[in-house]
Amino acid sequence: MDASQRVAAIRERLQAALEPEELVVEDEGHLHVGHEGARDGRGHFRVFVVAECFAGLSSLQRHRKIYQAMGELMTTDIHALAIDAYSSDEL
Repeated sequence: MDASQRVAAIRERLQAALEPEELVVEDEGHLHVGHEGARDGRGHFRVFVVAECFAGLSSLQRHRKIYQAMGELMTTDIHALAIDAYSSDEL
């Protein structure tokens, strides 16, 4: 799976699991060329998510929901995932 397919897969999973009001998925692989983690073929990504399901949750709980949505992609396609997760009342 190439980077654009990975971005699409990440977007699809987050849409299905979180029903976000806003979602941005970025491939940051170009920032990590030559980095040890880039050698295994998995990618570096950043997500910005605004979802009502995050209301009242800690940052750790929000990250866990996102990791759960990613499932096996975290071990097969994603080396690093930077997360910015907010509820709609926080923006």
